[in-house]
Amino acid sequence: MTAPAGTLAGHAWAQLRRIRDAGRLVADFPQVCALVGALDEEHRSRAGRLLAGCDPAEVTAAHPPIPAVTVAVTGNGACAPLVAPLVAEFARHRLAVRVVGAAHGQYVADLADPQGPLLAARPELTVCLLDADVVADELGVGWTVDDCARVLDTVLDRITGLARQHDERTGATLVLHTVPLPAWLARQLVDHRSRARLGVVWRQFNAALLALAVDLRRCVVVDLDTCLTDGTPLDDPRLRAYARTGFSEPLFGRLAAEVGHVAKALRGHGRKCLVLDLDGTLWGGVLGDDGPEGIELGGTGRGAAFRRFQQVLAQLGRQGVLLAVCSKNDPQQVRAVLREHPDLLLRAEDLVAVAAGWGPKSEALAELARTLDIGVESLVLVDDSAFECGQVRHALPEVAVVPLDGEPARHPGRLLAEDWFATLRLTDDDHDRPHRYRAEARRRELRDGHDTLRDYLRELELRVEVARPHERELSRVAQLTQRANQFHLNTRRMDDDAVREHWRDPDAVLWVIRAADRFGDAGLVGAVFGRHRPPGLLVLENMLLSCRVFGRDIETAALRAVLADARERGLTGVLGHYRPSPRNGRFADFYRRHGFAPVAPDDDVARFHHDLTVLPEPVAHLRTTSHLAGAA
Repeated sequence: MTAPAGTLAGHAWAQLRRIRDAGRLVADFPQVCALVGALDEEHRSRAGRLLAGCDPAEVTAAHPPIPAVTVAVTGNGACAPLVAPLVAEFARHRLAVRVVGAAHGQYVADLADPQGPLLAARPELTVCLLDADVVADELGVGWTVDDCARVLDTVLDRITGLARQHDERTGATLVLHTVPLPAWLARQLVDHRSRARLGVVWRQFNAALLALAVDLRRCVVVDLDTCLTDGTPLDDPRLRAYARTGFSEPLFGRLAAEVGHVAKALRGHGRKCLVLDLDGTLWGGVLGDDGPEGIELGGTGRGAAFRRFQQVLAQLGRQGVLLAVCSKNDPQQVRAVLREHPDLLLRAEDLVAVAAGWGPKSEALAELARTLDIGVESLVLVDDSAFECGQVRHALPEVAVVPLDGEPARHPGRLLAEDWFATLRLTDDDHDRPHRYRAEARRRELRDGHDTLRDYLRELELRVEVARPHERELSRVAQLTQRANQFHLNTRRMDDDAVREHWRDPDAVLWVIRAADRFGDAGLVGAVFGRHRPPGLLVLENMLLSCRVFGRDIETAALRAVLADARERGLTGVLGHYRPSPRNGRFADFYRRHGFAPVAPDDDVARFHHDLTVLPEPVAHLRTTSHLAGAA
């Protein structure tokens, strides 16, 4: 099978094979990731088989920003067909995956024994595949709906027990899914009343599975029914009969994509900003040729389809996805349409940035990322031009590209199919993100009006608070540990429960850093994890700060507050930990710059000691308050 020649997927597949033939899959892995992202679903599985020979450890050694993730796979039937698409999906998210397990039909033994070969590998994710045979195999000849209900209850109790054990005994996130009711089982009942009753009890079973994602700390349940609504076949009758394979190859691909989204969220690789083309994407026609009155938008037909697409975009924006525009158009015309067009649902105030001009789109995207102070790897471009999509993929392979086909009715499906913005849970900080970035634009205007950074910071009226977190803020703290890369001095990723455990530990301290200024509340922007060690020593195990507040000396103010509190409590010293990573080298000298002296390292952790004799000078351009009571 080959991808159609002349298409983006075709070019990507041909280039991928050339890299493989040259023996450079590991050496060129960042480029490989971009190429896999350009493939259609049908060819990703083939790409996964092509990448199967790549050792994740070698990939990470050659490219430290690309982490290796261990995934355990088990189930009641054949699991091996998941491996190849899993490798490809992880590569799309710039992750190298090591798959363990994938044995046939051993899910009970695998999940029940935390010391067994599957969980002893210490996976970050455990995937359990369950097809309808998990129920059908326990039904006898002449079964009734009542028989099926009893089996469903038994299977549910078994899965619930295994999931709870996994949650309590491991640090991995368990990925389950609902079990679609197949026609080949339902139609063994000949009367419609029985089929209706079967549908009820089966859906109750699936509802109970979905509830596990709410009840358990580290559990994600994928609703597989939504993956079948686009015509994806559930299974292949021959593979089901001869190989005990309960899912079709396309459905294995969809499952792999869902697991990839979970891993992306856990590793902090989620996207933040959706960048929209205009002509053919946000509206029909060409603004420069047709004028504001001639573009297709609203009303009926294609105009209505474009407006429905804008409704989808607005829905994403309400959940914290940053919306921006990057278009080859006259800037004045674009601003006028965004401000005045009566049928436009998305307005200028809904966008965090608008880049309109005639230069290469890749350069405009890079500048947009700099303006927003985010990495280009946080961007998703939606564009109907094959040329622009190809140019961006070549020049900025880190940018995710969603190519549209010119039919606006398909725009929502094309965008949402990739699920680039999926996250494990939303926080208040996520909902406030667009407002914060618009406030940041006003800060840039203030900064541009001053000759010196000191004058700008003085007029910013910055306020910083260092305090113990409220319980409702713990999810945001966990999110910061997963997303922060540059000012993240230990690079320890934590989920909600790990943060909560530290928060409750009587020997540990957890402080959060909140910031605000004349333009509004920046919210929770940082955290400090510490632990008391006798005699009188405070160990700062980790300190992290969101990159969106860099350059304001907030980290200095927060550290000074911690040191001042330690001295006031009569502690003898503070020990700071720094673990180098590919992204945090900019702050390798952070502790040295604030009066700490290096001491003997502990394995790969550099350690620095402050004797609390001379504290860092207060930061003159901001007001700091601290509420660290209860820390000792």
